Amino acid sequence: MMKLVRDKQDICRLIRTWQNEGQKVALVPTMGGIHDGHLALMRHAASMADKVVVSIYVNPTQFAADEDFERYPRGLEADMSQIAALDKVHALFAPTAFYYRDHATSVVPAGAATGLEAEARPHFFGGVATVVLKLFMAMPADIAVFGEKDYQQLAVIRQMVRDLDIPIQIEGLATVRAENGLALSSRNQYLTPEHAQIAPLLYQRLKESAVDMQQGRPVSAVLEEATLKLYQDGFASVDYVTLVAPETLTPIDQLDGQPDGQARLLAAVWLGQTRLIDNIGVSIG
Repeated sequence: MMKLVRDKQDICRLIRTWQNEGQKVALVPTMGGIHDGHLALMRHAASMADKVVVSIYVNPTQFAADEDFERYPRGLEADMSQIAALDKVHALFAPTAFYYRDHATSVVPAGAATGLEAEARPHFFGGVATVVLKLFMAMPADIAVFGEKDYQQLAVIRQMVRDLDIPIQIEGLATVRAENGLALSSRNQYLTPEHAQIAPLLYQRLKESAVDMQQGRPVSAVLEEATLKLYQDGFASVDYVTLVAPETLTPIDQLDGQPDGQARLLAAVWLGQTRLIDNIGVSIG
């Protein structure tokens, strides 16, 4: 039976108890609004460990004053019901308070945290890195599982774990999509019916662009064409469509010469008041 834990010290003791018994523990951090993508992360975590812990915490430090912190989907009872029905999670950590009132210390990431999402949301990765480090300290699991949908976030977390020698394995899971290709996200519920018809075209344009690049078309021309098509599809604004190195997220202008022939194609767009991000891998051969 899944155990609900509210206190940081209690969840830490529980995890340490399991580990002292020789059991491997996997963590799935979330902000709630549980959907099939989250459940896939939990299934993957269960395949890698003896015990699975899920956290639900809507982190205020990654939201700017003009963003959707207040209206971000919240519903602990509904989330708990979905997680419990999966029957693979042993503890749910849902703190009532996680930051001290006079909290004054933060992680300031660079490297993979530079550009892309940081251009539109300069506060974002500092907030993410800080709360994830706090979660790792409160829940000293052996493995933490994150989705590749938030690819830059995953790269920043991997970088932080490496740079700060945090003893945890970071596992990425491929983006979970609806049948129409739309990447699953808690924010998808913001889409109007009209916008929900347009949104899957983002993934379609990324796939088309990847094929064009693999067939030798110049990267810059492909990215320019993809941006134009997204506007024609009905997206209100395109923050970026770019090809990057998969680990450093440094922009690249050709596939040839990349380690193992791998690159990542990332995009961020707006539909009304909803911002969508997506990405896919691009490989040679």
